[in-house]
Amino acid sequence: MGEFELIRRFFDRQGPAAPGVATGIGDDCAVLSPTPGSQWLVSTDMLVEGRHFLSTVEPERLGHKALAVNLSDLAACGATPRAFFLALSLPRADARFLEGFARGLFALADAHGIALAGGDTTAGPLNVCITVMGEAPQGQALLRSGARAGDELWVSGTLGDARLALEVFRGTRSLPGDAFAQVRRAMELPQPRVALGQALRGIASSAIDVSDGLMGDLGHVLRASGVGATIDFEALPRSAVLAGQDLALQQECLLAGGDDYELVFTASPQQHQAVRDAAARAGTPVRRVGRIRTEPGLEVLDPHGAPLALRFASFDHFKS
Repeated sequence: MGEFELIRRFFDRQGPAAPGVATGIGDDCAVLSPTPGSQWLVSTDMLVEGRHFLSTVEPERLGHKALAVNLSDLAACGATPRAFFLALSLPRADARFLEGFARGLFALADAHGIALAGGDTTAGPLNVCITVMGEAPQGQALLRSGARAGDELWVSGTLGDARLALEVFRGTRSLPGDAFAQVRRAMELPQPRVALGQALRGIASSAIDVSDGLMGDLGHVLRASGVGATIDFEALPRSAVLAGQDLALQQECLLAGGDDYELVFTASPQQHQAVRDAAARAGTPVRRVGRIRTEPGLEVLDPHGAPLALRFASFDHFKS
C-alpha cells in the first residue's frame, strides 16, 4: 500500500465540507473560512510511542486519544472545534492498525463536529502529531492569565486514574480486573471537556487542561496571572478505585499524575452559581477545590488546614 492509497483509503472522507473548511484534503493547502467576529485558536500535540502511549494500546483507542488531547486544549480556551491536521509516521502501512486508528479518530471527530482538513504521512517510528483549529467569539477565549485573588478554584471530573493505570502497567501496583479496566479507560480514552469550556466563556477568569499534573499545570496559571493558590486536598475529586489506595499514592496521582485532560479553572465567587449552571448544561461534574490568593506559590492543605509537605512538579519530557 502506497502513501496516497493509504490517505485515500483511511483518511480522505468524501462528502460536503465541514463548517469553516472550504477545501480540505486534496490540495496543497486547506482553505479555511473563519466565522465573522471570531478568532482562530490553534494548538499542536505530538504522541510518540513509548513516551506518550504504550505499544499495547489498541489502535482505535490511540486514534481517539491522539485527537482528544488536542481537543482538550481547545476546551481549556473555550473554543468550538473546526478543523484538524494529522501528521502520521508509521513503521509500515498496516491495514489493521490504520482501520482501528481511523475509526477511533473519526468517531471522536464526528462527536465534536471537527473535520480532518489535511496532513502528511511518512515511514518511520510510530509518531502521531495533530494540529487543531477552533474558534471563539472575539475577545472571549479563556486564557491562563486571568486568575485574580479571591477567585474560587474548580476542577472538572475526577483526577488521578490515568496515573494509577500507569503504575499498574509499571508493575508497582495491582488492581482487580474491573478496577483496572476503569482506570485504563481513563488513561487511554480521555474525554475532552469541550462543552464545559464553551459554557464557561464569560464566567471563568482563567482555565487550563490537566495534562502534566494538577500542581504543574495550575502553576502555569499562577505564573501567568501573578497570583498564588491554596488547594484543599480532601476536596480533590477522585474515583472510588483511587480512593481505596494508600494516601501517598493518592497524593501522587491526584497532584502530579497527568494525562487527566480535565479542566482546572478559576472564577469569581459571584459566579459560583453560574459555574454550577454551566457545568449542568455541559453535563460535566465540577468541584470547588480551593481559592486564589495574592501571595505567590501553591500550597495544599490537609483536613486540619495544615500545609502538606509536597515536592511534586509538572511532567517534563526532557527531565522525566
